[in-house]
Amino acid sequence: MRRSIIIPLLLLLVMLSWIPSTSAGVSAVAPSSQPLVSCLAPGRATQVSPPAANVASTTASPGVASTPGAMSASPLHTVADVPLPGPASRFDYQSFDPASGRLAIAHMGAGQLVVFDTRTRRVMGTVDGLPKATGVLAVPEVGVIFVSVAGDHQVAIVNDKTLKVVARVGTIGFPDGLAYAPQARRVFVSDEDGGGELVVDARTKTVVTTIAIGGQAGNTRYDSVSGCILVAVQSRNQLVAINPETLQVVGRYDMAPGCDTPHGFLIDAPNRLAFVTCEGNATMFVVDLETMQATATLAVGDGPDVLAFDPGWHRLYVAAESGVVAVFDESRGALQPLGTVTMAAAHTIAVDPGTHLVYLPLANVDGRPVLRIMASDPPTGAA
Repeated sequence: MRRSIIIPLLLLLVMLSWIPSTSAGVSAVAPSSQPLVSCLAPGRATQVSPPAANVASTTASPGVASTPGAMSASPLHTVADVPLPGPASRFDYQSFDPASGRLAIAHMGAGQLVVFDTRTRRVMGTVDGLPKATGVLAVPEVGVIFVSVAGDHQVAIVNDKTLKVVARVGTIGFPDGLAYAPQARRVFVSDEDGGGELVVDARTKTVVTTIAIGGQAGNTRYDSVSGCILVAVQSRNQLVAINPETLQVVGRYDMAPGCDTPHGFLIDAPNRLAFVTCEGNATMFVVDLETMQATATLAVGDGPDVLAFDPGWHRLYVAAESGVVAVFDESRGALQPLGTVTMAAAHTIAVDPGTHLVYLPLANVDGRPVLRIMASDPPTGAA
């Protein structure tokens, strides 16, 4: 009699164990993952370790001189200063669309989105009513620009042709960085207040869910090789991997001691590298995405914020709140510092991979905001 009761109960428990544990709006945190290879392959816990003893760690001071023969005295020189609309106030993220040549700029202090045509070097238009606009992401595939509107705790969605706001979604504490996963057609939005990663359907322009990541998020990026969304959880000194289809956290990677508050980062997907800046101690880690091991640490300007990468020239730019822009060449998985340029409030940067020109919105140049267009010397042998 007892055996006849126990066996059905065991079968019931086995069946229940296969029922998914998540519901709409809440995503369970999966176990820590092994080195990032595929977003669908969770495994054992892994730490982003310091460079191994047999791997040369490159450390550069923000004031390092250019490599002799590789660059001119300064790694960047000014091509033009183009006046921008609005008051002399803070700018934040930018998003460049190579197909159209349009640059979307968040004018945070003005509560405004500025759309700039890099080919004609003219402002195409502005979108007002976006208080504390921080993150911005152009998604030409669906014809819209997403803007993190921190003042309203929302994400605004702007038609990229009419420059009209077509939807406002949220709520989110302090929306910041954004990333687009093309297979899932979803946009992922960091919450720097720690409320989780907001997920928006790019086609329907509606909120899908909020994913608990366990801390304050810095930037968010899409890795086209693994298919994962990666988030810098700055309050936990972690990188977190999210499967954009299942909306599950599939990996947590602890940054090793030496990285204080990972905030900004950028992915070189073909070369399986992530460049992670540590806001609290002006350091950048170069992370191998296959092993999740740090292969180098480098010094950058105080308060590193926005990074830009030119894939054709393999050149990395790191802009900091202190106004220091550090320039590096990437070769065979290693970075070579080329020098720095310092400009007031030069903490946000974008690059056109076609022309190799660099764009820095500066809040106050002689009392007005300008978009500084800069150029660098090409690598040896480049056209």
